[in-house]
Amino acid sequence: MTTTVEVVSFGYGHQEPPEADIVIDARRLFRNPHHNPAMREMTGLDRAVYDHVMATPGITAVVRHTVACVLDLISATGGPVIVGCGCVGGRHRSVSLARAIAGELAVLGIGLGVAVRLVHRDVDKPVIQR
Repeated sequence: MTTTVEVVSFGYGHQEPPEADIVIDARRLFRNPHHNPAMREMTGLDRAVYDHVMATPGITAVVRHTVACVLDLISATGGPVIVGCGCVGGRHRSVSLARAIAGELAVLGIGLGVAVRLVHRDVDKPVIQR
């Protein structure tokens, strides 16, 4: 039997967060590419932005612990599980973090019957000007 894990990136500045079982708020503690004019119009789908965000101290532990929590929830409940990753605009930090979590889940879930669906709700919306 296959259990689905949906990982959703979103921007708090666009609309309410999606319903999720686990939510990671990336607005304060993660490196923000928005502050670099060269990366502002890019997204977490671009390598430079992804690398910038993933260079945040402690972020790999956040990814690892989130994946462990998801797998524990699947083991306890049978799933499905929804993980939400949010930042202000839903274009940089949340997208990068969601990519990392979905990637790890895809690798670890192969033998466990876990299907991963990655959704970037707000990645195509305009940059929020601050």
